[in-house]
Amino acid sequence: MIDERHTSGALAKPVETVWREGEMGLLDGLIGGAIGAEVANLVGGVIQSHGGVQGLVDQFEKQGLGGVVNSWVGSGANLPISAEQLHQVMGSDMVTQMAQKFGVNPQDLLQKLATALPQAVDHLTPNGVVSKS
Repeated sequence: MIDERHTSGALAKPVETVWREGEMGLLDGLIGGAIGAEVANLVGGVIQSHGGVQGLVDQFEKQGLGGVVNSWVGSGANLPISAEQLHQVMGSDMVTQMAQKFGVNPQDLLQKLATALPQAVDHLTPNGVVSKS
């Protein structure tokens, strides 16, 4: 749980708080404990940086990986994704920025996301549909 007393200013909410609000709140109970706070923060940062789940899905589709991300959204089995494929979707600049922001090396970031992102998107789309909100 995030102690918001350690944030500066009313508008300076930590990523954990921002992405847990609204649709991202589903992650809190569903996968937050299962994957750990650090990885939940990474996943939240990726989803937030794409403007939500729909933006993330759109980016995957633009990079030719629509089948992979749509398996996470749909009700069937989640297809795996490699660190290299995630790098392709996110781009070098975003990978570097997020790695610096979260204090991990880029390869570790991609490996952790490759493990956790499919589960996160799956849980955020429980009816096989991306929320419009």
